[in-house]
Amino acid sequence: MVRSDFYDDSELQRYRFPEDLTVVESNSSAISPFLFLCIVLCLVGFGLVTLYSASYDEALRNGLAPSYYVVRQLVFAMMGFAAFAVLRFVPLSWIRKAIPLFLLLSLALMVLTLATPLGVVRLGARRWLQIGPLPSFQPSELLKVSVVLYLAHLFAGEQEPAVRFRRILVAIVIVLLSAILILLQRDYSTTLVFLLVSLAMFLVGGLHLRYIALFSFGILVPALIFLLTEPYRIKRVVSFLFPSIDPTGLNWQVRNSLAAIASGRLLGKGIGNGIYKLGIIPEVQSDFIFASLAEETGFVGVLFFFLLFAAFALLGFRTAWKHVGTESRFASSASFGITFMILCQALVNLAVVTSLLPPTGIPLPFFSQGGTNLFMILAECGLLYRFMISSSQEVRADG
Repeated sequence: MVRSDFYDDSELQRYRFPEDLTVVESNSSAISPFLFLCIVLCLVGFGLVTLYSASYDEALRNGLAPSYYVVRQLVFAMMGFAAFAVLRFVPLSWIRKAIPLFLLLSLALMVLTLATPLGVVRLGARRWLQIGPLPSFQPSELLKVSVVLYLAHLFAGEQEPAVRFRRILVAIVIVLLSAILILLQRDYSTTLVFLLVSLAMFLVGGLHLRYIALFSFGILVPALIFLLTEPYRIKRVVSFLFPSIDPTGLNWQVRNSLAAIASGRLLGKGIGNGIYKLGIIPEVQSDFIFASLAEETGFVGVLFFFLLFAAFALLGFRTAWKHVGTESRFASSASFGITFMILCQALVNLAVVTSLLPPTGIPLPFFSQGGTNLFMILAECGLLYRFMISSSQEVRADG
């Protein structure tokens, strides 16, 4: 306790703010991991129910069982929770030692996808890898979290200026190489999210704003050149800026998405009673699943959706903040990066569905069809949970 000349000892004894606050802080830290687990379970459960309702018609039209998509998603959810449980007990020192290995593995898998017959082409994009009897998966999902953890690992290292400068150069090379590999897979939305998260990691890592601005400008110029090299990309941007030009073309999906959201009103039409999923919004179980959620659950369901993500963000960023100033700078940066990446992906998806961004394919975390994405998100949540436990243990130790 800080002593003051304005109060004598008897007066100071009447107020025990630091000790009381320590107890409150310790209790809240102990509650956070359990609350976080409940939020993740709610998000996964809500997502599976929404996916089943949005996908059964698509499954029937493809000659599949009505529950095909949700059963497949459930399998990946169970695998993801298994990874969550394992990561709960892994020491942070082991995690840091494994990061370079996972980064090299993810880069190698990206190259295999692009340069070997193991790469699977779907809808004109080579993003999936098929190895033997294993389910196909997207290596870019592993690459994103590997780079976030690697950046956290680098920025948590030695702070001597010359060493730090070399680490920043290595980080920039890794980010640019990874972005190029994702771009070569024609996954532009993932590239956008990846670069936004990387810039945020550089910011919290202490890189000066002028260097971040220079790095951003260095990315923006090639991005504009890349945008103008394909007519369909120009058409997509023009269609977004001037919706009336092509109302039945590229804007068809977005216009129907907005109509579905508006039709939900206050309470929605009820789970399973939506009509826009019946072929009106193509692939609604994927990137536009939020439109189906809003139509069937209305404002109440959308509010519950945002409350869950707000609580998720609060606990994730709170974990990052609690590790600031401790020896575990890695846990602080990694917690921020994982939380920001999941939220950024969700916000970009919602911006596309609500016509705030041009149409681009990016799944809604916990909700959209996509086993690899769900598995990796749950593994990332397992890491966040591990950091929360570490944070609560540090608070109890300090108390």
